[in-house]
Amino acid sequence: MSSLKDLFSPRGIAVVGASKDPTKIGHLILKNVVEYGYGGKIYPVNPAADEVLGLKAYPAVSTISGGVDVVVVSVPSAKVLDVVDDAGKAGAKHLVVIAAGFKEVGNVELENELVRRARKHGMRVLGPNIFGYVYTPVKLNATFGPRDVIPGNVAFITQSGALGIALMGSTILEGIGISALVSVGNKADIDDADLLEFFDEDPNTSVVLIYMEGVNDGRRFVNVASRISMKKPVVVIKSGRTEAGARAAASHTGSLAGNVALYETAFRQSGVLSVKSVEEAFDFVKTLSWNPLPSGERVVVITNGGGAGVQASDTLADDGLYLEKPPQDFVEEVKKIVPPFASLANPVDLTGMASEDWYYKSVKTALENREIDAVLVLYCHTALTSPMGVARAIHRAVGEAGARKPISVAIIGGLEAYEAIRYLTNLKVPAYPTPERAAHAIAAQIRYRRYREYLLKRILPGG
Repeated sequence: MSSLKDLFSPRGIAVVGASKDPTKIGHLILKNVVEYGYGGKIYPVNPAADEVLGLKAYPAVSTISGGVDVVVVSVPSAKVLDVVDDAGKAGAKHLVVIAAGFKEVGNVELENELVRRARKHGMRVLGPNIFGYVYTPVKLNATFGPRDVIPGNVAFITQSGALGIALMGSTILEGIGISALVSVGNKADIDDADLLEFFDEDPNTSVVLIYMEGVNDGRRFVNVASRISMKKPVVVIKSGRTEAGARAAASHTGSLAGNVALYETAFRQSGVLSVKSVEEAFDFVKTLSWNPLPSGERVVVITNGGGAGVQASDTLADDGLYLEKPPQDFVEEVKKIVPPFASLANPVDLTGMASEDWYYKSVKTALENREIDAVLVLYCHTALTSPMGVARAIHRAVGEAGARKPISVAIIGGLEAYEAIRYLTNLKVPAYPTPERAAHAIAAQIRYRRYREYLLKRILPGG
C-alpha cells in the first residue's frame, strides 16, 4: 500500500499547465482540486502567470518550497519530459500525466522515455493519456470531469478517458458513492495490479470496478486479484471481446486486448466478476456495495405478478441459481395475509391484490427467517397500490428486520416506478426497473460468494 499512499493522500499537489483560461484542461483540473475541498497544499505551475484562481503561481515545480508529492502534468506531450526532470529535482513522488500523444498514436519511444526518466528520479507515473483521478476520503478531485462525485466505498479504475468521465456522471445519477476513481490510460507504469494492491488494504474501499481493455502482466493481475477477491468483490468490464472491439482498443489506448477466452478463464480463477456492459456493471456494484455478503444460496422471490416471477426464475437459473421450496414457517406467516388462491411456492406470488402492507409483512418475515439467505422483491404497478408506497413499505421492512441480508428489488412500471426506484437507490436499497436485472444482480452476490469460498479453499493453508 505504501508505494501509492502518497498518490492518494499527498501533502501537496502541483498542477503544471494551470492556465487562467477557463476552457483549458489545466484550469479545469486546478478548479476541481480547489473546489472539491482538498486540504493539502495546492500549487499552480505556469511561468506566464503570477496567480491562478487566487493561488500563487510558480514558474516550475522546482521553484516550490513546500513538499510536493504529486505533479499533475497538463502540457503538450513534447514538453512532458522537461516537466519530468524538473519534478524529479523537486523530489516529487508521483506524476499524473494527462497529456495524450504517446503509445496510443504509435509514439512508443516517448512513452518509454517518460517512464525511464521518472524511475531515475524515483517517481511513479499514472497515465499518460488520462483525465486524472479522485480520492474522496481526502476530498481530492484532480480531474477535468464532474466535480461533485458522491463519496462512498466503490473504487473505479478506467482505461477509457471519455467513457470514464461519462461514468463519473453516471455514478452521481445512479447514487453510487465512490472512494476513488482512477484513469489509467496507457498504463505506462502504474497499472490495475498496482491499484488493486492499494485498494486491497484501503479501509475506504469495499468494491472495485474496472473498465479494462488489456493488461500488461496477466500473471501478476491474477495473483493480486485473487488476494483482494478473498476480501472484496472485483467487477471487470472487459472490452475488446470481439475482433472489431480489439482493433478499436488498440487504436484508443495502444492496448493489446488479447484473447477473450484467456481473460474469462483468468477472471474466474481470480474470483473476478466479469460483465459485458456498463449497465450490468453498475447493477452489480449497487448490490455488492450496499448489501452484506449472503450466508448461503437460499433465495426467496416475492412478487405480485406471476410473469415477473417467471422471468426472475429464468434469469436466476441462467446464472446457475435454482429456487428451492420456501421454509414452512415463512409460508405459514404469509398465508395469514394473502388470499387462499395465492401461490406460496417459490416465487411467492402475493397476487395482483397485494397491498403495501402485504409487501411490508412478507419482506420483513423473509428477512427475519433464518432459513432464507437473500430476498428478491418484484412489484408490478397496479391500480391498487402506488410504487412509492410499496418502496416505502420495503424500506421499512429492511429497517425493522432483525438481520441484515442481501435484498434486490424490481419496480416495474412507468414514471412513478422510476421515482420509487430512485427513492430506494437514495436509501442504498438496490432497485431496478426489470425483474431480470434485479435477479441478475442478486445472483452476482451468490456468484461472488462461490468465488470467495473457492479462493479461500485453494489459497489458504489447510483449505
